[in-house]
Amino acid sequence: MLIGYDAKRAYCNNTGLGNYSRMVIGGVARVLLRRNDGTDGVVLYTPKMHEEYVGYFSSEANISTRQPAGWRGKFPALWRTFGEGKWLTFDKIDLFHGLSHELPYNIPENVKKVVTMHDLIVLRHPEYYNAIDRSIYRWKQRHACEVADIVVAISEQTKADLMEMMQVPEEKIRVVYQSCDPLFWRFISDPLTVDDIDVHEEYRLPKRYFVAVGTVEERKNQGAAIQALAKLPGDVGLAIVGRPRGGYSATLRQLAKECGVENRVFFFEDIPFDYFPAMYNHAAGSLYVSRFEGFGIPILESMCCDTPVITSNLSSMPEAGGDAALYVAPDDVEALATQMRRLLEDESLRQECIKKGRIQRERFAPEKVSRDMVAVYDELLS
Repeated sequence: MLIGYDAKRAYCNNTGLGNYSRMVIGGVARVLLRRNDGTDGVVLYTPKMHEEYVGYFSSEANISTRQPAGWRGKFPALWRTFGEGKWLTFDKIDLFHGLSHELPYNIPENVKKVVTMHDLIVLRHPEYYNAIDRSIYRWKQRHACEVADIVVAISEQTKADLMEMMQVPEEKIRVVYQSCDPLFWRFISDPLTVDDIDVHEEYRLPKRYFVAVGTVEERKNQGAAIQALAKLPGDVGLAIVGRPRGGYSATLRQLAKECGVENRVFFFEDIPFDYFPAMYNHAAGSLYVSRFEGFGIPILESMCCDTPVITSNLSSMPEAGGDAALYVAPDDVEALATQMRRLLEDESLRQECIKKGRIQRERFAPEKVSRDMVAVYDELLS
């Protein structure tokens, strides 16, 4: 089995889609390598690489990479959309997997096609996108779902949206959950690593704080966390960790000032990724009250770090959190403040959330997720 991947996100993106791509590629390569018959391998197709990821897959013996050369390299976006097909034939690829909502337009007919759909937020909440992006995303998503032999949904929520909003037949969809970065699973086996990072001293955080990880944008709804913070004791802080998108960061800073908590809200755009487990682990709780998600990776990251989670009671977030999380309606500030107060005051509740989180997170363990994905490939190629 030779698998081809659209690896642009894996080599160029250091957030959600990039993390997902690297997780799938590395995990699948390791599952295939363990078959040990010398015929299984992975070929990555990318128009460019960011320097930090150039050698990312170098330790995997069965992974090779293709990039456009000559004049094709001057038009990387066109090569990715229209020019990869001939390489798939040359490399004798059996199956090509688009990892982020799209597939090239010239995949040979003898090559099986899989696409991962993370969410349909562009259809469900078009107000979060400008007109040009809406058109491009819808066009790419519809094409990918039409030509794919199998559409992988990362949650039951995304599967339901595909059936309702894209009319993708149910028999064409397979739900394969995603995991989170290996860094968080390493923390499980070696939790003492966080003791080397004193986030309170390093980032001047108060002894008691909540953490909200995710892109700082309106859909992620960090504003509700700021409003809830204003209802808690004055020694409690809030760490908002994520890169800003649009003008929402300025809106949040103004909101914190209006709520009288500007000195208790801390914004972090560029914390080293290695610090994330410590940032989660030392927090009183993790807040993820997004208005809509295809999955909700920070929920899983929190559970890996033994940090209780408060999240939204809608879309895919109950799938990720199971019975380990505490739930609120995303814009119910009073309910959010109540749940935050419970985590501050009720140690038995905290320990119960941690215990249940250790069970829930195993549903998304990297090895399990990788085996599930390979099972989809085997089914399609059998």
